[in-house]
Amino acid sequence: MIVLGIDSSCDDTAAAVVADGRTTLSSVVHSQIPLHRPHGGVVPELASREHLRNIGPVVRESLKRAEVSLEKIEGIAVTVGPGLIGSLLVGLYYAKAVSYCRDIPIVGVNHLEGHILSIFLEDSAPEFPFVAMTVSGGHTNIYLVKGFGEYEQLAHTVDDAAGEAFDKAAKLMGLGYPGGWAIESLAREGSTDSIRFPRPMLSSESSDFSFSGLKTALALYYRKWKDTEDKQGNLTMADIAASFQEAVVDVLAGKLASAVRMTCVKAVAVAGGVACNNRLRTRLTEQMGHEGVRVFFPRAAYCTDNGAMIAVAGFHRLIKGERADLGIDVRSRYPID
Repeated sequence: MIVLGIDSSCDDTAAAVVADGRTTLSSVVHSQIPLHRPHGGVVPELASREHLRNIGPVVRESLKRAEVSLEKIEGIAVTVGPGLIGSLLVGLYYAKAVSYCRDIPIVGVNHLEGHILSIFLEDSAPEFPFVAMTVSGGHTNIYLVKGFGEYEQLAHTVDDAAGEAFDKAAKLMGLGYPGGWAIESLAREGSTDSIRFPRPMLSSESSDFSFSGLKTALALYYRKWKDTEDKQGNLTMADIAASFQEAVVDVLAGKLASAVRMTCVKAVAVAGGVACNNRLRTRLTEQMGHEGVRVFFPRAAYCTDNGAMIAVAGFHRLIKGERADLGIDVRSRYPID
């Protein structure tokens, strides 16, 4: 089955053509980073307008690169949540129009399910059951994945997501947007143990995450450091970035390790934009390796928002006979079921 996947959940307009839920024939993403960079984050209204301008060209380009016409598309998968309502509506209404005009079955997909299943776009993928951590600007969750469409949430963030914490930290330090890349780049030049930032909820019995306290600790430290002439023992901005990043990585690695021990799985998958972070990848690979657990990471292009992962999730729902009618709507909050 050849599926067209469409994602417009936040600030990337994405479309892809995927065969049989495994083979990417094309994947096209129009990034809005230059548009939102001056604002230090995503502006919802601007994002929606940009999606309107780009959804048609992006879908057409994905079909062109795949060398597939709409007549050969056997299903359409489109993100219906979670995400920004205005952005989601653009992708959904476009998908509805194509579905209606071409009589192609359509199915709504949870964006987080797409991230979980993005690992199946790679040649090597984990066997069920496995634990998946989705970590991005909007979400930090852990799931027990029992099969396609079978997910049990084990943990979530009670406030800021990890990616949001990186973005806010970078904005505070004047490093620009997107924050994750800026913090990681600067952190390479610093020492990870220069400052002992808190590790929120790491010692708690709860499996959930919290990053707002860490963000506040950074803000207080940075302002004090900036106002001190000797910069507190010659500590640099790179030291602050490295120490902050290490605190985030410690929390993510610690909570994931707890989930693995609780479920006794032998494989984990880590996806979402923050999964591109090289320090996180190195730490998890080493730590899980010591416990006999294999770690799977999608390539960077499949960690960030893309249409291919939505096509994979949609494929497995379509082959089970799921279909959506034209009354399907978007949801800003959308727990996986």
